[in-house]
Amino acid sequence: MPVGIILLLIISILIFLGLAQRVLDRLGLTDRTALLFIAAMLVGGFLPDIPLSGTLAINIGGGLIPIFLIVYLFIKAGTTTERIRAAVALLTTAVVTYIVLKIFPLEPTYAFLVDPLYLVALIAGVVGYLAGRSRRTAFIAGVGAIVLNDIFTRVELFARGAKSNLTIGGAGIFDATLVSGLIALGMAELVGEIRERIGNEPGRGYPEELIEGLREPGRSIDEREPDEPRSK
Repeated sequence: MPVGIILLLIISILIFLGLAQRVLDRLGLTDRTALLFIAAMLVGGFLPDIPLSGTLAINIGGGLIPIFLIVYLFIKAGTTTERIRAAVALLTTAVVTYIVLKIFPLEPTYAFLVDPLYLVALIAGVVGYLAGRSRRTAFIAGVGAIVLNDIFTRVELFARGAKSNLTIGGAGIFDATLVSGLIALGMAELVGEIRERIGNEPGRGYPEELIEGLREPGRSIDEREPDEPRSK
C-alpha cells in the first residue's frame, strides 16, 4: 500500500478519535472539512486523470485536491499579513525545493536507502517550517512547494516536447506532498508547543480577579517565605 494512503488513513483515525482537534483548529479546519479533503484525496487517487492537453494531465487526488486545500487554507488565513507570509514562505520553499530537485536524482540508486523523492519531501518540509513558522503557513509552504515543483517540471518537460504522457501529482508526488506537509506542520506544532510552555508563567492568561482571590488578604504572593505553604 502506498505511503500516502497509509498516512491519510492514520490521520483519519486520529481525527475520529479527537486527537487532532488542536492541530486542525490552528489550521482553520473542522473535523468534517479535514475528512472531506482526505476522502477526496483517497478517492481522487483512483479516478482517471484529467487531461490538460495531448500528453499532459493532472491527477485528482495528488494534484487537484492538494491545490484546492492550499487555496482554502490561504483564504482561511486570518490577516493580510499572514497571507503575505504564507505566499513568501511558499515561494521560498518552492525555490529551494526546485534547486534540490536539480541536484538529487529522482530515480532510486544504491547511494540512497530510500526513494530520493522522500529526501526532497523532507527538505521541503524543513524549509517550509523555517520559512513559515506558524502551523498553517508551514503546512501551506510544505505541501505547496512539492505541488508547484511538480507543475513546473511537467510543464517544462511538456514544453521540450516530451513524447510520453505526463501527469501532475502522479507517481510518488502524492506521497511526497503528504510527507512534506506533515513534516512542516509537525515541526511547527512541536516547536510552537515548546515555546508556549517555556513562555508560560503562573497566572498568565487568567483574570486578575481570580489571581487576587488566590492571594491572602493584605499580602502578595511575592511577600511569602519561600517554604511557606499557600493558604487554603
